[in-house]
Amino acid sequence: MLSGLHERFAGRFARSEPRARALTYMAGLIAPLERKNGWTLAERAGEGHPIGMQRLLGEADWDVDGVRDDVRDFVVETIGARDGILIGDDTGFLKKGTGSAGVRRQYTGTAGRTENSQVGTFLAYASTKGRALIDRELYVPKSWTDDRERCRAAGIPDEVPFATKNEHFRWMLQRAIDAGVPFAWVTADEAYGQVKYLRVWLEQRGVGYVLATRVNDTVITSGWREVRVDGLVAALPRQAWKRLSGGPGSHGERVYDWARVAIRPVREDGSGHWVLARRSVKDPTDIAHYACYGPVATRLKDLVKVAAARWAIEESFQVAKNECGLDQYEVRRYPGWYRHITLAMLAHAFLAAMAAAAAKRGQQKRFRRAGPAHRRGRNTAAPGI
Repeated sequence: MLSGLHERFAGRFARSEPRARALTYMAGLIAPLERKNGWTLAERAGEGHPIGMQRLLGEADWDVDGVRDDVRDFVVETIGARDGILIGDDTGFLKKGTGSAGVRRQYTGTAGRTENSQVGTFLAYASTKGRALIDRELYVPKSWTDDRERCRAAGIPDEVPFATKNEHFRWMLQRAIDAGVPFAWVTADEAYGQVKYLRVWLEQRGVGYVLATRVNDTVITSGWREVRVDGLVAALPRQAWKRLSGGPGSHGERVYDWARVAIRPVREDGSGHWVLARRSVKDPTDIAHYACYGPVATRLKDLVKVAAARWAIEESFQVAKNECGLDQYEVRRYPGWYRHITLAMLAHAFLAAMAAAAAKRGQQKRFRRAGPAHRRGRNTAAPGI
């Protein structure tokens, strides 16, 4: 299966040697190695030095953005669904020194504090069949883009501008839209959701969203008044709250109390806006808020499903780092970061496809086991059906 996946993007390489080494690199990324860097991947391949692996990430001639598109297309083919969800988030890569492209002291959720690190912005795809990372951008701080000599030393092209993580998110969403990726919703945490021009941008493209936002964010109500989201939620009656599960988590079902309130008049295209609230069952003062947009017939449980799907990108980061070496690279230059990250995303997509195929086989096996009961005339239907 891995060789078949490799054949999909083999044409992205100008020469046979890096083309073959890309397959070896991916096989190493999903192998049970304690560390996955140039040395360990080379040793697994029976090579006495990491020069070949380093060349693959450095001087070799290949189309890394083309491979990124192949990752996306493979994910769509294996776990795609019309009601899929696109999820944006960023993750940190802890680094030493000052030479790695885009590195600086900055807050990263990876460490939970400000550390010397690089930060990547990612787009994930989630459906009932699985989840996987499909796009990526390296965040290059303004302190870097204002110093073009430093950028050139790290391989950052002059045409790379300063861009916020929110702008990265829109770039990646636009690429997914242009590629015809099947999806129904977009979600992200409040670092992205609180930016109102992102919400406007999505509405202009008719894209439904459930975006977390800060407690003091303001929205326009049906009476065209600007109010805070926490004020709207505080005024809801007790019966507006429904206890619903956002799906299974690492500690069982993720059950919260949920409520929503409609805002703004219904648009001519049949879409509506809501503020969604999630309240902790154990601590009623712990409330998260979401700005939402979508078809006017959208139900509360539909919005809950999308809001709860955001965890899928966190799970993708965890699996990609633990199983595919996403964060175990030793490259410093800008092109090398994209090359390693893209191959790690490809390895992660392969694992997601394997899991989806195994789940499908399990469902087919259960169906076959149920067959004899029907052939024997046993009534297995639920009462009333």
